[in-house]
Amino acid sequence: MFRCLAGETIQKVGEEVLLQGWINTRRDHGKIMFLDLRDRSGIVQLVVSGSGLERPEGLTPSAEDVIEVVGLIKERPASMVNPKLETGTVEVEVKKLTILSKAKELPFPIDTDGYDLDEEIRLKYRYLDLRRARLNNNIRLRSKFVQLIRSFLFRNNFIEIETPHLSQSTPEGSRDFLVPSRLQAGKFYALPQSPQQYKQLLMVAGFERYFQIAKCFRDEDLRSDRGFEHTQIDIEMSFVEREDVMRILEEMMIEVFEAMGEKIKQKPFPVLTYQEAIQRFGSDKFDLRSEEEKKGNVKAFAWVVDFPFFEKDKIDKWTFTHNPFSNPKKEFTSDLLAKRNIDKILTSQYDLICNGFEVGGGSIRSHDPKVLQSVFEIMSYGKSEIIKKFGHMLKAFTYGAPPHGGCAFGVERLMMIIAREKYLREVVAFPQTSGGKTSVMDAPSEVAEDQLQELGIRLVNET
Repeated sequence: MFRCLAGETIQKVGEEVLLQGWINTRRDHGKIMFLDLRDRSGIVQLVVSGSGLERPEGLTPSAEDVIEVVGLIKERPASMVNPKLETGTVEVEVKKLTILSKAKELPFPIDTDGYDLDEEIRLKYRYLDLRRARLNNNIRLRSKFVQLIRSFLFRNNFIEIETPHLSQSTPEGSRDFLVPSRLQAGKFYALPQSPQQYKQLLMVAGFERYFQIAKCFRDEDLRSDRGFEHTQIDIEMSFVEREDVMRILEEMMIEVFEAMGEKIKQKPFPVLTYQEAIQRFGSDKFDLRSEEEKKGNVKAFAWVVDFPFFEKDKIDKWTFTHNPFSNPKKEFTSDLLAKRNIDKILTSQYDLICNGFEVGGGSIRSHDPKVLQSVFEIMSYGKSEIIKKFGHMLKAFTYGAPPHGGCAFGVERLMMIIAREKYLREVVAFPQTSGGKTSVMDAPSEVAEDQLQELGIRLVNET
C-alpha cells in the first residue's frame, strides 16, 4: 500500500489508505480518541476506537510520536466539519496504528508562535523549533521565493554558475573568515564575503548572463537582520547600462512578490538620488508607506542612485562607500583617473529599498584596468599591494572585458519582509545565536592539539 499524504485525503473518501507522520494533538475521550496527524502536506484528523484497532501493547500514542496508520477515509457529519483545516470535511477511521518512534516530552511547546521563548534554548533544539507552524511556513515560503527567482532568471536566459568558497582575502567592507591551509603552512584561504570578483571574471569569460544563489560569509557584528553567513541572489550581466540592470531586476521583484500574493505600493519603482533621500528622510533606507499601508502589509520599493564613490574612514583615509569594483558615472571618470575632486565623484551604484530595509545593491562595474587601479590608489594602496591582491583582475581586464554590471539581493532580508518577521533567525533553518554560536552543534569550539599541529598553528594565550 502506497503512502497517502494528509492533504490528499479529501480526494480519497471511501478509500482505505496508509498515512505516516507526527501526532500533532491528542484528545482522549475514553472509548474514543482523536489524533491529528501532521505531515508535510498538512493535518488530518484520525478517529481511534477500540473496535478493530491494532497497536503495540502498552504503548499509548502521544503528541509528537511518529506513527503509521491504516484507515478508512470518511466524510465528517456536517456538524463536525472543521473550517480551520483544509482537510476539515473528512476524517480517518483507524484500523491499525503503529508507533514508529516515541517522543520524549519536548523542552518547550511548539503549538505557540514561540516569540516568548529564550533564543538559546530554541536554537539548541532547533530541529524541534522548526516543527512550529510559523517557522515551518517561513522555511517553505523561502523555498518558494527562491524557486520563483530561479524560474524568472532561467526564462530570461541567465545561467546558474557556482563559484568557490575557498578564495583569497580581499577588502570588501567586512572582516574575512579565514581558513588555514594544511598543504601550505602559514597561508590562509578566506571564505567569500560575496562572489564579486568571480562573477566579473565570468563576464570576461563571455557568459554574459550569470546568477547564483550564493552563500556569503562576513565576520561582522551581529544584528537582528545580519548574521555571520547569509544567502544572496547574485546576478551579473554584460553589455548593459545602469537602467538596463535596474529594469530587469525591478521586473523580477514585481513578478516574484506578486506571485507570492504581496501587494506593491507603486510600479514602476520610484527613483531617488542619494542626496534626495538624505534631504527627505535623513537616510538612504526609508519607508514610503503610510500607516494604513503598513497595517495592510503593502510593500513599498524604491531605487536610490548617484551615491558618493568615496568617503573618509576613521583614520582620515579615502575608502569606498559601497564597492571598489564599481565604475564611476561617466562624467566623473576623468576626475577619478586624475585623482581630483574625490569627494564629488559619484558612482554608478544603485540600491533597492523596501519598507525601510536595503534589500539589494549593485553597480555598473569597472572593466578598465586603469580605472580599477586608480580606485585602489585613491584608497592609499601601494602598487605592489594592488598587484598582489588584485593583479588577477587587472590582467583579466586586458583580454577583452565587456562592460558589465549586476546586483545582489539579500534573501534573508527579503524573507523577513515577506514573512513579517523582525529577526533574521526566524527565516533561516539553522541560524547563529546573537553571540555567534551555531544552532544545535557546539561551535565555535576547541579542536584537538594534533589538528592544530597539522595546520602549523600554535595558540598564544593572552595575558
